[in-house]
Amino acid sequence: MAESPVGVYKRRDTITALPLYYSGHLLKKYTGEKDFKKCYGELRGSTIFLYTDQMHDTYSEKLDLQMLKSMVMDAPYQKNRSTIYTLTLSNEEVQLKVDNPNTGEEWRGFIMTVATREIPSKLQLLPGQILRLEEVLSEEQKRQAACSPLLTTTYPIHPSSSPGNTYDNTLNGIPLCFFPVSRQKAEKMLKENTEYGNIILRPSTDNTNYAITLRQDNPSGPVMKSYKVLSIDTGFVIELNSPVTVPSLAAVIDHFLMETEFRLQPYLVPQPYDTCIELPPEKPTLPSKTVPRARVAPMIHTQSPAWDIPPSYPIPLIPTKATEAGNEYQDADDASGPEPKDLHQELRIAVQRRKEQIYTGSPFLHPIQK
Repeated sequence: MAESPVGVYKRRDTITALPLYYSGHLLKKYTGEKDFKKCYGELRGSTIFLYTDQMHDTYSEKLDLQMLKSMVMDAPYQKNRSTIYTLTLSNEEVQLKVDNPNTGEEWRGFIMTVATREIPSKLQLLPGQILRLEEVLSEEQKRQAACSPLLTTTYPIHPSSSPGNTYDNTLNGIPLCFFPVSRQKAEKMLKENTEYGNIILRPSTDNTNYAITLRQDNPSGPVMKSYKVLSIDTGFVIELNSPVTVPSLAAVIDHFLMETEFRLQPYLVPQPYDTCIELPPEKPTLPSKTVPRARVAPMIHTQSPAWDIPPSYPIPLIPTKATEAGNEYQDADDASGPEPKDLHQELRIAVQRRKEQIYTGSPFLHPIQK
């Protein structure tokens, strides 16, 4: 029993892990080929996946639209004529042919929207189709924004634990030949510093996966090559004619070293180190700071004349009944005190005597007349 297209689409979703924007039958031809070949194409994310037919779940080729430099129509748009588009990528050139010109215009709209992240101004599409392009543009912008932190993530980098022929590193870390550069920058580094190595691991153009850029020195001259490395839940997939799955990025480098019989080496920038420990000079001692003395003469406080201070006299004790009677001591058992009237009279007499003593001793005051 033949499998339904729904099951095929589900497996493609799992394999690519990208949203489907558009799909349809295509004819494709690379530069140097004579005839177009039939295929079925799906635009997922910013990549066109090409399948042998509509029922195959594994793609045979793919075109990374992040590397698209231009898309040119070979002939002006005509309603009754097949449309051919030439897509110029960073590493190749491919032609896509669509028998239906209206379908071809849709392909052009989706490809340019995803590649440039804006809707082309001149499109022969209906309002509903333009609305669909707006939805795809919004979804793709959100997807790219969610994938962008890859380049800013800090990875632990550990040196090789023991010398060997393979490029050994931590399984969970990033190899030392990883550089957050573009493809053009990586090729420039390999050309200008041949003594540093031949292999550079870098982020891919979609900011979600990785890529390997290497330089091979052939008799005819140096050749630059780039390989895509997909990140999956269980590790990484090196996209070759026969895809290779490895558990870590260090294993990706090891695979290239073994396949090239260690004729290529990772690109490592040498770090200079000092070999002699020098004694630093002694720290100079600073002279102690002297606190300047005050130049203002101190103030002299003079003592006031004696007559400014009133004389002090002992306060006479208030006589009690015991002392008036000739008894110097009062019986402790005698709890009865003086009558309130007598106490008030004695206090008034004592105050009056005190005033007389003060005014009598001062040469400037006169006693109070009784």
